[in-house]
Amino acid sequence: MKYSRLEIPDLILCEPKINEDNRGFVYESFKKESLNEFLEFDVDFCQDNLSYSKYGVIRGLHTNTLNHAQSKLVSVLKGKILDVAVDFRIGSPTYGKSISIELSSENYKQLFLPRGFLHGFSILSDDAVVLIKIDRYFAEGQSVGVKYDDKTLSIDWKIPKNREILSNTDKELLSFNDVLSPFEYNLQLY
Repeated sequence: MKYSRLEIPDLILCEPKINEDNRGFVYESFKKESLNEFLEFDVDFCQDNLSYSKYGVIRGLHTNTLNHAQSKLVSVLKGKILDVAVDFRIGSPTYGKSISIELSSENYKQLFLPRGFLHGFSILSDDAVVLIKIDRYFAEGQSVGVKYDDKTLSIDWKIPKNREILSNTDKELLSFNDVLSPFEYNLQLY
């Protein structure tokens, strides 16, 4: 697995080595030891979440409150998504900055997000199956969210406005400046 830091250095792009031949391919999609060695701290994933969505669906932007914050490893099993992470750590030099990256079942790329980031994705293919590994269990009532079309963040989800599909909950989220972040940049989350 090749790991590289993105423009927001705590976000990690993971690119597996693909072994192909006339039968198809095989690759190592996750190896705890090598990821933790690269990160220089331990992440212990405890749950896999799988979602299926159609073209135009936008999910996000979400995170959980401090005591329930989750690190995530996002990969795509079918289709193509635009994966988005927003630094939500007060005091961070990249607070409020976002990274958008295409992940697909054809490029095999994965994105690692540590605790303290908002996360969302849009479906760019006819449909997509997304796998997200998390390191803490979901806690009911502990979600925090920011409106996907927040003017401050100015994220291009690569979906025409008339084709966007959102949950009622995501439509009602507040703007970035109206949501108080529960995270401090220098707070040890692990």
